[in-house]
Amino acid sequence: MKQLAFELASPPAPTLDNFVVGENAEVLAAVRALARGGAGERFVYLWGGSGSGRTHLLRAVLREWRDAGRTANLYTLDALPVAAAIAATDAIAVDDVQQLPPPAQIELFNIYNNLKESSGMLLVAGDVPPARLALRPDLLTRLAWGLVYEVRALSEDDRRAAVQSYARARGFELPAEVTDYLLSRAPRDLSSLRALVDTLDRLSLEQKRAITVPLARELLQAALPRN
Repeated sequence: MKQLAFELASPPAPTLDNFVVGENAEVLAAVRALARGGAGERFVYLWGGSGSGRTHLLRAVLREWRDAGRTANLYTLDALPVAAAIAATDAIAVDDVQQLPPPAQIELFNIYNNLKESSGMLLVAGDVPPARLALRPDLLTRLAWGLVYEVRALSEDDRRAAVQSYARARGFELPAEVTDYLLSRAPRDLSSLRALVDTLDRLSLEQKRAITVPLARELLQAALPRN
């Protein structure tokens, strides 16, 4: 079991279809429209706490843009491009905007203005609403001009149902006690939980063991860092 840390399954790629909606039906509809690049709002800001799904949605929209043949790029921290290099057809996604250093904040302000004058689109995600971001006032104004949505974390019941539904889609039933064990001890974002479910399924088949709490315990002890 010591090698499990190197064998943990990769999380499924985030898509709009595998996003678990919970209380975010309006948010999902808005980002679907943005992904389609229709004539609606071209600037959207998503905010929510850790594990809420805001990064999932951002990366899913980025994937949709690229699949549609758009020139789309994801930028984080100080990896923003020079605003002058942004083409009129570009779609830009910026994650964890609350962490942008001052030079990148200036660049994002300029990018916003450039995209506003073109057919470009911008999706930004952060951990708090624009008014609570510790960023340049002029940038905060721009971020608040478009659509602003809170991405609400799943309830405990929704999270449990999502994990069990994911296992069912893989062809097996995840026992309730194993689900509860994972939810109480593993990272609570769905991406990590899905990766653990995938790995449990594989281990069960490889070792010819039922998926039980002891098997889940062995996996977590091997796969997750210890304090």
